Amino acid sequence: MEFFPYRDEKTAEQFKTTIDELSAVHPDYMSVTFGAGGSTRDGSFQTVKTVFKDKRLPCVAYIAGYGLSPDNITAVLDSYRDLGIETIFVIRGDRPREKDFVPHPDSFAHASDLISFIRKRYDFTLGCAGYPEGHIEAPSLEKDIDFLKLKVDQGAEYIVAQYFYDNDYFFNYVEKCRKAGIEVPVIPGIMPVYTVKMTQALSKICGTKITTALQKRLNAVDAENPEAVLRLGVDFAVDQCKGLLKQGVSGLHFYTMNRSRSTLDIIRQLRGDNLLSFNRYLFS
Repeated sequence: MEFFPYRDEKTAEQFKTTIDELSAVHPDYMSVTFGAGGSTRDGSFQTVKTVFKDKRLPCVAYIAGYGLSPDNITAVLDSYRDLGIETIFVIRGDRPREKDFVPHPDSFAHASDLISFIRKRYDFTLGCAGYPEGHIEAPSLEKDIDFLKLKVDQGAEYIVAQYFYDNDYFFNYVEKCRKAGIEVPVIPGIMPVYTVKMTQALSKICGTKITTALQKRLNAVDAENPEAVLRLGVDFAVDQCKGLLKQGVSGLHFYTMNRSRSTLDIIRQLRGDNLLSFNRYLFS
């Protein structure tokens, strides 16, 4: 159940309601993202604090290094350590959209560099991102796996794989990772369909293919009927999760988009089929 930081008092209250609802299924952790160039630094900290301190739920904090100085990174990490956070999910992060943004000259160019920096100074458990279809900027999937191996060699202890809509992408990816000498857990990301427009937009941004099977369902559903779209998304994700769990995946990482209903429906269906037990195979 991955979340992004709330922006104001109204969204803070909505967020609290969402995590209260999702806490009922006892996730292993809730992760909070970190905006490009530190744009959500304060908001990320407050959101992590809400989850971890106020709600007393297990929490993983993201950090994105692009554009930030080592001193900025250290300040963020110190604040999380002092809060009691034990796990940090490390990504490079994207360039901020502001045209006048100037990255610090000593900022970290790659996630592997940031992981190395953190590992030498802190005792956090570190996670990193993997891309079953290849990172959108990578010259090839094979080269991208080389970069992933470097992240693991520098100290990443688990991998969350970006969402995909064909399980074969994930299984083939894990096989290639193992052949490359990557032995840490690889956890599949699950992105339910929330709206047709969002699914199409995220596909372009993330480089995730909308498969023929999913596209047929999107074509058949009334995009202006929110209930029908949500049901499509839940049904497709349940089928996907069943296939993953039956193959013994290390966990499931749900991208909630700060919503509760779809993820709750998916988890309850999986538990109803005895495929998902409490506090097992559920990463969020």
